[in-house]
Amino acid sequence: MQGDLRSDDALSGLLVGDLVGVAVFAASGASAAIAKRLDLFGVAFVGFVAALGGGILRDLVIGAVPPLAFADWRYAVTAVTASVAVFWLHPQLSRLRRAVLLLDAAGLGLFTVTGTLKALDANVPPVGACLIGMITAIGGGLARDLLTGEIPVVLQRDIYAVAALGGAILITIVHGLGLVGPIPTVAAAVLITGVRLLALYRRWSAPIAVP
Repeated sequence: MQGDLRSDDALSGLLVGDLVGVAVFAASGASAAIAKRLDLFGVAFVGFVAALGGGILRDLVIGAVPPLAFADWRYAVTAVTASVAVFWLHPQLSRLRRAVLLLDAAGLGLFTVTGTLKALDANVPPVGACLIGMITAIGGGLARDLLTGEIPVVLQRDIYAVAALGGAILITIVHGLGLVGPIPTVAAAVLITGVRLLALYRRWSAPIAVP
């Protein structure tokens, strides 16, 4: 019974982390839509896609249908609520850029870890699980930028997708060594978040071709 309780606690913690990541990425998508002067529906739609696009793609790839974003109402409600809140509160939130960047980095870490673990639990081979983990973390951002007519940020010089892929590789190795549980999971998410924040602070970037 105690083992079941610990398992339930772990699942609850994973759900909370997932929903926090959903809210953060929805806010990011909504902010981008507001900058493009979309209406309320457009803001909510872009926020929904930014928050849940990566997870929907992950679930379709691993054969988990219907995707969790549609099967569990809490995901869609969290994404839409966060987007609408940003629509009404964006003048105040524009002053909180550093906080948003921090939360975005945390969302990157959370989604990378949960996406990779779900792929491994679905018996996806390690290389595929790493790619799925990365796609889970960056897929929503890709869709957000395409919907708002921008070159996706994750394909430019920013250390974003690289941090997600590195984190996915790390969590796959840890999982392969049998180190499962909340502590390794949280540690991996914190490390990915830290790498992203350090890259922002130090202005690290990937090399680009010189024309």
